[in-house]
Amino acid sequence: MTVGRDFTQGIERIARVPRWGLFVGLAAVTAFAGAFGLVRATNAQLDKVARIPEVSQVLSPASDNIENYLLVGSDSRASIDPSDPDFASIGSTEDAGGQRSDSMIVMRYDKKEKSVALMSIPRDLWAAIGVGEKKDRINVAYQEGSASLVRTVQRALNIPIHHYMEIDFGGFREMVDAVGGVRICFEVPSRDQQTGFVVARPGCPVLSGKRALAYTRARYFQQKTDGEWREDPSRDIGRSTRQREFITALMKQAASYATEHPFEVEQLMDAFAANLKVDSNLSLVDMARKLRPAASGDVSSYTLPTENDMVGDKAVLQLTQEASTVLAYFAGTGPAPQIPTE
Repeated sequence: MTVGRDFTQGIERIARVPRWGLFVGLAAVTAFAGAFGLVRATNAQLDKVARIPEVSQVLSPASDNIENYLLVGSDSRASIDPSDPDFASIGSTEDAGGQRSDSMIVMRYDKKEKSVALMSIPRDLWAAIGVGEKKDRINVAYQEGSASLVRTVQRALNIPIHHYMEIDFGGFREMVDAVGGVRICFEVPSRDQQTGFVVARPGCPVLSGKRALAYTRARYFQQKTDGEWREDPSRDIGRSTRQREFITALMKQAASYATEHPFEVEQLMDAFAANLKVDSNLSLVDMARKLRPAASGDVSSYTLPTENDMVGDKAVLQLTQEASTVLAYFAGTGPAPQIPTE
């Protein structure tokens, strides 16, 4: 039974306030490291990135025109030290209630145009899990492993996934801190009482790793207007938009940091390399070269058109007919969807 339609389809060009960027930030820093003649050191560090052999077996063969990267933020707390002063705000492995993919973004690289586009996958999207018939929210697929998640995404969206990159909560926080934090602008006071994120007044604060984590995880995001706190009704869709925008901000900040602190790039790369997991076939240096033009922040951003639904006692999202245009673009079989003017 459909209980409502989400009209925030959000096909937009990121040209305003930049805002998630772990993976693209890595590409930007790697590219700038190469520009400073540090490729040899960078390659040595990137050789230490953890590989996931099993996921490579389910990835799509190379496409002639595009290359899709599945970027996954895991809700695993495994890397969090219980003695960490921020442990209470992040939680333990038990608090996670079973490991899930907290955030999923498909990054599309166009081989001809040399352009980059991002598409969020709502974690509440209803989908068949793995290769079986069981259906659940798509983020549950990660409980069966990275390979199952890739299979689920390819099957649910009918798009190829050529490469896979993953990070958990602790790694995300460390990466943001490694580049000195990320500046995000807020026109009004904003908060999420579930994650503990608070911005008391309008402005452009620099978010530390801890605050950035609370911001990008916010599903009950509120803004204060006319003296009243009003919650973002789009929930998961709004959160996905903020995460994609954060990618652009972190990408710019990583590039800026590498430019201003060339002798600290090696230390910065250590932070990135230590917290990533990728498929066995991915060359991070090659990816960095491809994404270097995107360091300016000229990245297209898309949200999958969905509608609210109830399956049993679960509130979920279902794809709408309008999603076919966006998915054709990410499958490499259709043109870029028209970006509406405001």
